[in-house]
Amino acid sequence: MSWFEQTILEKKQTLRLLTTEPMAELAQACVPVWDDSDSLDRRLQKEIPLLPHCHLIYAVDTNGHLISSNINARHVDLRWRGTDLSDRPYLETSLPYQGFTISRVYVSRQTMKPCITVMHPVRDGMTVLGFIAADFDVDDLPASKDSIKPVDQEWIQYKGDPAIRSTLFMQERVQSAMDMHLDEVIDIIIDMMQHHGIFHTKIHFSSSRASFWSMDDPYIYHIHTVDELIDLDRCLAYPRQPLSERAQVSSEDIARVLNLFKQLRNADETIYLRSSSFNIINGMVGLTFSCDGSHYVHYREFLSKNIEFWFGGSRRVESS
Repeated sequence: MSWFEQTILEKKQTLRLLTTEPMAELAQACVPVWDDSDSLDRRLQKEIPLLPHCHLIYAVDTNGHLISSNINARHVDLRWRGTDLSDRPYLETSLPYQGFTISRVYVSRQTMKPCITVMHPVRDGMTVLGFIAADFDVDDLPASKDSIKPVDQEWIQYKGDPAIRSTLFMQERVQSAMDMHLDEVIDIIIDMMQHHGIFHTKIHFSSSRASFWSMDDPYIYHIHTVDELIDLDRCLAYPRQPLSERAQVSSEDIARVLNLFKQLRNADETIYLRSSSFNIINGMVGLTFSCDGSHYVHYREFLSKNIEFWFGGSRRVESS
């Protein structure tokens, strides 16, 4: 499961744990007053403290119509009674007859902000009278108890421009200014990541430039030409500092990854590495080849593959 999926799952699970029992109690408390909208409003407003992160609560009948007002802790808005909500994202597929549900994120008509709706059926015996709905502003959702730990992302491959792929074997690598200094440039970037606070780099071999993201100012990146990279004055702009405690890649593996980039650049004259990226905080490697195909893979898996994996055993590997 990716970080993206895990984060969404844990946010919703936290909301579920905090609201399942209070929503069930609230639904049961509304049964005696279900047919009296004014009494229903008063009951909902009285019980809304059961849901401390909720910004709006209301009651919906089995046809998806609002039978209460829109209610928060301080205000009862009568204007919305009778509104047809059946086209809202939390009702348009089906009503939650089976039990507690949490919607996908959608934009609230009231706040115009992203929100999530939790719904619980109101039952009188075996009969479903309707549903209690509670809206939660996404920005106000309670945090999960435990912070989400990063997970190794699965290998992802993206196909590039079909026009480039169709003419692949009509092209041949042209030596760039970076290729002429490749040994030196790779050694410099290794040193910058090991000893000068660079946590993310993107190397454009064909256009002879590299971008750096520094721990000192991670919101800004800097683009450098080959001449700037091989200039020792660069140390004035990037002072020496220890490897960040947040780095999940060792100094030795930083060197191994960057040197493998060099091998992939030189391995073949037709299929070759055009650009690459490396982030030592999340450990992700990005590769774009001359065929315009792109790969994103965790560095451990990247290092587990040899050159033959990428090009086949018949490819010539040059050392430079």
